[in-house]
Amino acid sequence: MVEGGCRQGVEVRAPVTMPNFLIIGAQKAGTTSLYYYLKQHPQIYMSPVKEAHFFDQDEGEEADFRGPGRSPTAPITSIDDYRALFRGVTSERAVGEATPSYIYIPEAPGRIRRRLPDAKLVAVLRNPADRAYSAFLHTVRSGREPLTDFARALGEEEARIRDNWHPLFHYRQRGFYHDQLGRYFDAFGRDRVGVYLYEDLRADPLGVLGGIFRFLGVDETFVPDTSVEYNASGVPRNRAVRSLVRRTNALTPALKPFLPFGLRQRIKGGIFAKPPPLAPEVREKLIEAYRPDILRLQGLIGRDLSLWLE
Repeated sequence: MVEGGCRQGVEVRAPVTMPNFLIIGAQKAGTTSLYYYLKQHPQIYMSPVKEAHFFDQDEGEEADFRGPGRSPTAPITSIDDYRALFRGVTSERAVGEATPSYIYIPEAPGRIRRRLPDAKLVAVLRNPADRAYSAFLHTVRSGREPLTDFARALGEEEARIRDNWHPLFHYRQRGFYHDQLGRYFDAFGRDRVGVYLYEDLRADPLGVLGGIFRFLGVDETFVPDTSVEYNASGVPRNRAVRSLVRRTNALTPALKPFLPFGLRQRIKGGIFAKPPPLAPEVREKLIEAYRPDILRLQGLIGRDLSLWLE
C-alpha cells in the first residue's frame, strides 16, 4: 500500500487502513488461541502485535500503575504507531487486533467508538471463577505475583485496586461481565458485538470459529489448524525457577521473535508444571460472589450459564 505520492505538486496520501474488528477479551478466555486461529485465515489480517492496548488510555497517555514488575506489554499510545500495525494489509476483508483488557476498561468502548465507529467486537467469556484462577496462575508464572496462595491474593485484591495496581491483579473484579459487556452493547448495538464462550471454543473450536467467520463476513468454510492451545497456564516447578522467572521476565518480549513457537513450548514444558486445581472452598466463594452477575449476564446474551454456577 502506498502511503502517499505527488500529483501536480499536491501531495496525495493513500487512505490509512484501520481495523474493522477487535477481539476485546476476556483475558485468560482463549483470546491468544483465537488470535492465532484467525491469523491463519487468508481473508483476515491480524495485527503483528497481539496486544496493542491502544484503547486502554487516551492517546498520548501512559498509565502509571503500582504493584510489582513491569507491564508485560508496553501499550501503543500514538495513533501513528497504531496505524503502522496495519500497513501490511492488502486485500483482506477483516482487519483486526486482540487486546483482552478492552472489555474491562470502562472508557475503552467510547474511545473505540470515536476511532472505529463501524467496528465489530468479538468477546469470549469464560466461567469467571476459572478465569480468575487462571489469571492468578498467569501472574505467578510470569514472576509478577508476590503471593503463591490464590485465596490470599483474593483477600488483597480490594487494597491492590485502591493502590492502583495493574489490572492484571484484578482477578475477581474482571469476572463481572454483565456491565462490561453492556457498555459495548450500548456503544455499538447488539448486532455488532459477537459473544462466544470459552468452554465452547475448547469443546468445538471449528464450530465456534465458523460462527466468528460468519460474523466477520469472511469464508466460513476455511478450516484452520486448532491443534495447539496457546498461552496455557502453568506454575514454576520450584523456588529456583520462580526466582529465575522473576529476574528474566522483562526480557521475554524481546526474546520471543527469536525463538520459534515450538521451542518456546518445550522450554515452558521444562520449567513449568501443571497447576493444582482450584480449591473447592475458594471456588464456592467465588461462584456465590458472581451468582447475581451470571444470572443477569445469561439474560443479556441469551445463553444458559447454569454450568458456571456449579
